[in-house]
Amino acid sequence: MDYPLFTPAIGGGILIAVISILHVVVSHFAVGGGIVLFALESLSIKNGRDPVFRNAARRGSRILILVSTVFGAISGVGIWFTIGVVQPAGTADLIRLFVWVWAIEWAFFLLEIVTALLYYSTWEKVSPRTHLLLIGLYAFSAYMSLVIIQGILSFMSTPGAWPRTGDVADAFFNPTYLPGLVLRSGVCLLLAGAYLMLAVLAEKDPAGRARLVRFLAAFESMGAALAAAGYFWWENALEPAMRLVFLGPKPLLPGLSATRNQMMMAGLLCLALALLALLAPRFQAWPAAVVSLLAGFAVLGGYERVREGSRKPYVVRPHVFSNGLHAREIDSINQRGILEKSRFARLETGRASPSATEAAATGRAVFRSQCAACHTIDGYLGIRKLTKGADTETLNMILTLMKGDGEGRKKLLKGEEAPLDYPLMPPFVGTDSEQDALAQYLVSLQEVRDAR
Repeated sequence: MDYPLFTPAIGGGILIAVISILHVVVSHFAVGGGIVLFALESLSIKNGRDPVFRNAARRGSRILILVSTVFGAISGVGIWFTIGVVQPAGTADLIRLFVWVWAIEWAFFLLEIVTALLYYSTWEKVSPRTHLLLIGLYAFSAYMSLVIIQGILSFMSTPGAWPRTGDVADAFFNPTYLPGLVLRSGVCLLLAGAYLMLAVLAEKDPAGRARLVRFLAAFESMGAALAAAGYFWWENALEPAMRLVFLGPKPLLPGLSATRNQMMMAGLLCLALALLALLAPRFQAWPAAVVSLLAGFAVLGGYERVREGSRKPYVVRPHVFSNGLHAREIDSINQRGILEKSRFARLETGRASPSATEAAATGRAVFRSQCAACHTIDGYLGIRKLTKGADTETLNMILTLMKGDGEGRKKLLKGEEAPLDYPLMPPFVGTDSEQDALAQYLVSLQEVRDAR
């Protein structure tokens, strides 16, 4: 609300999701890959420089380096840029609160990049134990990045005791921190084992290939079990109101409930394929490895969607809403008006079509400041379609109910229970004239469609 507005046609949330899912999959593989390569090199040294395990580590190291130092770094920058322009208020709050935590994570990421490059470039140039130390440092720094990022991500859903204490430690070590860390650790092992399975299938010695397949299948099985335990622990650590979004006979978001079910089926498929490879390694082939890898992607992607969806309509629950509104500002904005706060939206009133009334032009600015973070006009969650057939009176009635939800949101901020008419949407805030202007603008969208 305090920043210039950026609303892509596909919706800001979808844009963030696409970039984030790609980065998250790659980063989890990079973490797990370091752990698995360390184990491979360790066994190689223990068994007298066993060429089977050493060659497997070497084959896997190239894609690990490309993924972590190239795609991981680029997509990470992409996330920062995207959340900065789509959710600037929430991003600014997280930076202010966790500035030194971010700094520590960046230090570990720098160590991760340096050790990854050294590891890949020193094959046969340093002693096996020095090489093992390099991949060990890489695995440690990559995992520590995960440990740190998990604290920030989990805070966004469950801030824990932080609202009372204001202590960054309480914000970081929140109720879903450890459950999420266990889940993500399992996914790291699952993805690394699934991908490296493809690499080891290139081993020409049948006996050696069987040993490698069994070794990686053990990592996959352990990862799937850890991920399952972490997920159910995470689910039980959520507030009851968050669980109602995707659990129960009538979840608030049935699509999110379906995602949860699909994620679980994908996890069972991963476990079944891993156990099959563990018991019959000689029959492992690339189609099964590919299916296992894709199922691992589905597990992580499904969890991320459930995690993000369960905290609707917040960026940081229950403080910052998806449109940048802070719950503490509700009364103030209702008194002075949303356009007094969202000055960039107010400047856009002059960009409305020449035929638009002054009220509709103001309504467009109100829409841009409060609604456009989630709703496009005709694309994702298109508001024209959602309000089809509604007149000004009906829309004003809905907006009045949404404005009334502001009282409930203030109670939730204090830790009290409160019924809400629209639990998945931020409350409407602003003056009565701004509310009526928004209603008129939404009706004008229907008139424009009819004129076509």
